[in-house]
Amino acid sequence: MTDKALRLGTRRSKLAMAQSGQVAERVRQVTGRPVELVEITTYGDTSREHLAQIGGTGVFATALRDALRDGEVDFAVHSLKDLPTAQPEEFVLAALPVREDPRDVLVARDGLTFAELPDGARVGTGSPRRMAQLNAYARAHGRTVETAPIRGNIETRIGYVRDGRLDAVVLAAAGLSRVGMLDEVTDFLSVDMVLPAPGQGALAIECAASDADLVAALAELDDPFTRVAVTAERSLLAALEAGCSAPVGALADVLADGQIVKEMRLRGVVGATDGSSLVQLSTTGPVPRTEDQATAFGRELAAEMLAKGAAGLMGERAL
Repeated sequence: MTDKALRLGTRRSKLAMAQSGQVAERVRQVTGRPVELVEITTYGDTSREHLAQIGGTGVFATALRDALRDGEVDFAVHSLKDLPTAQPEEFVLAALPVREDPRDVLVARDGLTFAELPDGARVGTGSPRRMAQLNAYARAHGRTVETAPIRGNIETRIGYVRDGRLDAVVLAAAGLSRVGMLDEVTDFLSVDMVLPAPGQGALAIECAASDADLVAALAELDDPFTRVAVTAERSLLAALEAGCSAPVGALADVLADGQIVKEMRLRGVVGATDGSSLVQLSTTGPVPRTEDQATAFGRELAAEMLAKGAAGLMGERAL
């Protein structure tokens, strides 16, 4: 390999720059080559519409992939939950590094936890998945919350709480961790209460499938347990024919007996955004050894969810 700098395509947000910087450092270590960040503005960054309105799926990925296709960058870093489930043949997800905490978190006024929020509290989130589960949880406990759609970067969202417009906002733990703002969290939301987005907390490092040397070098950063877990989650999402703006939560976790990994559990949820109905199921089986096995794991649970009425809770189904 040459010592020419590798060009890493990244979105310009503080979070994207932070996570891309962390990946760049690791790629430097495994390749011995300098890595420079190339900032790319995506439609999802410039549009002020809500993600569900602009299509959700792919709005952050398309510009990065265009830069890869045009040879402006050598590889790109995505938040996996932003990537469409259909993978273009010309690109390969060369590495899915060890996943951060997949949970959602609450940032509330006065240090409140979710249980301490007053009845009717205004909770900001741009995610139909979070709205569905928060509303369902509140209903099940004889409470109400008013979910308010919001967009913007982490600072903007937390700003709505600071200036008193909202009582709380819900964010991903991984994002706050990567920008060093976990001290803002007032409550970590249990996955029994809110299942995360498929792939939440995981990063995807993508490059041209034709660049065998780079594919092999980046593969050093891959974590096999993260890969089978998120593959199962994204397979469930794909089999439900839902985009990343649909009210679908999924989490695969590897169950260990001491140091020996025994099984994988996959949980999935689909809900009406007002929380009036949820379809929530789980399955447990041997840890998949291949991506095909992980894909089948997700597809089977999706089939059970569809049989229980999941399709009717997702609004418009993608054709």
